[in-house]
Amino acid sequence: MKSMIAKLGGICGALLLMAGSAQAQGSGATDTTGYIEAVAQSAFGNVTSQSFGVEGGYNVAPRVRIFAEIGLARDTAPTGLGQSAQLIAGYLTQVQPATVAYKVAQPVRFAGVGIKYVFPQSATIEPYVLGGFGLANVKRDVSFKIAGADVTSNIGQYGVALGQDLSGSVNKGMLTLGGGVMWSLTKSAFIDFQYRFGRVFDETPFNLNRAGGGVGVRF
Repeated sequence: MKSMIAKLGGICGALLLMAGSAQAQGSGATDTTGYIEAVAQSAFGNVTSQSFGVEGGYNVAPRVRIFAEIGLARDTAPTGLGQSAQLIAGYLTQVQPATVAYKVAQPVRFAGVGIKYVFPQSATIEPYVLGGFGLANVKRDVSFKIAGADVTSNIGQYGVALGQDLSGSVNKGMLTLGGGVMWSLTKSAFIDFQYRFGRVFDETPFNLNRAGGGVGVRF
């Protein structure tokens, strides 16, 4: 975890240096306005779910913008997670007579920083591309019920121990690439149509795609 934070700090420093260089080389006056927006997206990769978050940014040159985002993808569970849970559920049906049920999910909380490059088309339309890096907290959220009662926390009484593949959480690096279009509704309000490709470097790396939109304000 500490090494990942150190890497993220180094990336933040590099982004600021790049932004400063871009500002120095800009052909016009630096636009010092920022923005913040609420984002809702469809998340797809291992499974299809939803993603919600907040993004903010700051213009450091006529076409260069630094940004930061935090968010939650509700489920990214791989096939193997469900298969492992099914094996345990099968075992539980053998060692006791009641009905066994299980639920599998793998939510991912993420935070990252990066740079956007904007291609102004008009006073109201701003297409852009972006790249960034951050941290993803990947949680193995697996639960088991016997006769309708949740037994996940005391499943050991049935001779079962959940390993790290079925419980706990890990922090991993996450690469983000993407693009979108900001459409100004007023001088301060805008809609952001966007797509994000994410690569989460878990023990088995997986992709997290997000497509949707945001509503925000400039300041």
